[in-house]
Amino acid sequence: MQWGIRKKLIIFLLLVTVLPFGSSIAITYYQTTKSLNNRFVSTNHDLIVKGEQELTVYLEDVAQMSSVLYRYTPFMNVMRDGLSQNLGANQEEVRRALAYLFNTRPEIEQMHLYIDIGKDSYTNYHSRISGRGKYESILSHPYYSKLTRYDGFSLIEPPHEIYSYNNISVIPNSEKKNVLSFHNILRDVPSDNLLGFLSIDINLSKISAIADRLYTKDLEDLYIMDEKGFIIYSSNENVIGKENKEKWFGQVKKKSSLSKSMEWKDQQFSGVIVHDKFSAPYKNWYIVKRIPYNVLYQGARETALINILIGIVTLVVVLIATMFVSFKITAPIKVLIDNMKKVENGEFKADFGSLGNDEIGMLGRHFKLMIAKINDLIEREYKLDIENKESQLRVLRSQINPHFLYNALQSIGTLALKSKAVPVYSLLTSLSKIMRYSMNMKEDIVPVISELMHVKSYLLLQKQRFDEQFEFELNASKEVQEILIPKMILQPIVENCFKHGFDQQLEKAYIQIDAKVQEDGMVSISVKDNGIGVSEDQLHHIRQELLHGVSREEKQRETIGLKNIYDRLQIYYTNQARMSIDCNEESGFTVTVQFPNVIQKEVKHS
Repeated sequence: MQWGIRKKLIIFLLLVTVLPFGSSIAITYYQTTKSLNNRFVSTNHDLIVKGEQELTVYLEDVAQMSSVLYRYTPFMNVMRDGLSQNLGANQEEVRRALAYLFNTRPEIEQMHLYIDIGKDSYTNYHSRISGRGKYESILSHPYYSKLTRYDGFSLIEPPHEIYSYNNISVIPNSEKKNVLSFHNILRDVPSDNLLGFLSIDINLSKISAIADRLYTKDLEDLYIMDEKGFIIYSSNENVIGKENKEKWFGQVKKKSSLSKSMEWKDQQFSGVIVHDKFSAPYKNWYIVKRIPYNVLYQGARETALINILIGIVTLVVVLIATMFVSFKITAPIKVLIDNMKKVENGEFKADFGSLGNDEIGMLGRHFKLMIAKINDLIEREYKLDIENKESQLRVLRSQINPHFLYNALQSIGTLALKSKAVPVYSLLTSLSKIMRYSMNMKEDIVPVISELMHVKSYLLLQKQRFDEQFEFELNASKEVQEILIPKMILQPIVENCFKHGFDQQLEKAYIQIDAKVQEDGMVSISVKDNGIGVSEDQLHHIRQELLHGVSREEKQRETIGLKNIYDRLQIYYTNQARMSIDCNEESGFTVTVQFPNVIQKEVKHS
């Protein structure tokens, strides 16, 4: 595919405009996203660290609620001695303590108190304190069992649906919700003897309030996981209380001590994960914030979009300007190309005015001057030369035989038959054929076989002249016989054999004519004689005449010969014809002409 100057110019100007501007947008977007990423990660990490600190304080406060009971002596006496000694008064102390603790925080849903001496337990569900219940299998509860072996005093049960402790709370199914349970062990101080257990179930409203300040709903995700990976809180309520088995959480646990963020991409999420690990006493908990790329880079994309819109407007303006400039520059060139095509087709005419005053305009003016010069040369040289060749051909035809001789020969032939002179009639017939062929002015182009028959008639006359001292041979393949060639090509060559090649003392003269089509498609016709030939100097001189021509004086003395035939072939075959002249090994001369099997010059009829 060829690209014109106009297309190249448009593409070049567009590239010069688009590439820098596009590169600028790309670099700006890259730097902006990189800066935003670093700043966003740093800001969000600081945010979740503050959130983690606030959550730690809150959780620790809830876990420490049981310590208030140690300052209430009557209640502690009940825990040490049991309820049996003074059941009414002791139960009242228990109810008073449970009511006090329940009212300290609005997010408390339920409390459960177990007194080890007597195996008694009480619950407070929505300020409704249950009656006394026996809890013989207290250690069947997994967290109470763990607390007896735990060095600390409190364990947190991940979010779960609220349930009735020891089946003494009445919880309607319509009010069951997820709660976070703090299970505390009560020990006698300083003896460290087990006094009982206190469980506090809280709803997630306070944790949710803290967490909601750490992320943007519907755009970002927030997760809080305990040391076992159970989700304490999540922006996705459906996964709260479930174990987090996602691959990204596994990577967070691996990189928690090495970095504060990482990039992640899978089918569910593509963006940046900012994470932090809780400090003591919840040192194995994790808080994770996931920020999608579309949120993280929203500002950068808006900036890039504005730049792109500006770029599109600029590109349209540049495109219009580029089209205008390219058409302005290339329009004169297109005019020149169209005129050059006309010249190529033989129409030597420039049909345009001024192309301007710049370099292209100067080129147009010189082109018009060149066309005018070519036309002048054609008129003076090319056409004059063609007329000269056609005049020479007419002279050749007239030299061979005047028109009036043809009628005279017919009369003589008729008289010879009456006198029974058959050989004379045969000679006259051959001579008549020569006359008829040369006098036919309507045909300039003839088949090879016609040219050969004309030469044969000429040779038959020469045979009568030399009798046994002359022989000839004509060889023409079938494929060459109907190929068209210029008229009167062979007869002048054959005539030269008698004119220059055979002297009077030659014992036996011989001429051989071969016509064939070569493997390369060229037609080859050779005329070979056994005459006296020429010297090397003469041969070199003849060859130079063919290639470079002869002087005006030599032209005036020369009859129409090899040079005339060569020039005619070059005209008819547009310089594709060849003529070679060689001396034979023993004696004689060989002239070979080669030309294409299809004639190029338009056939003209007189």
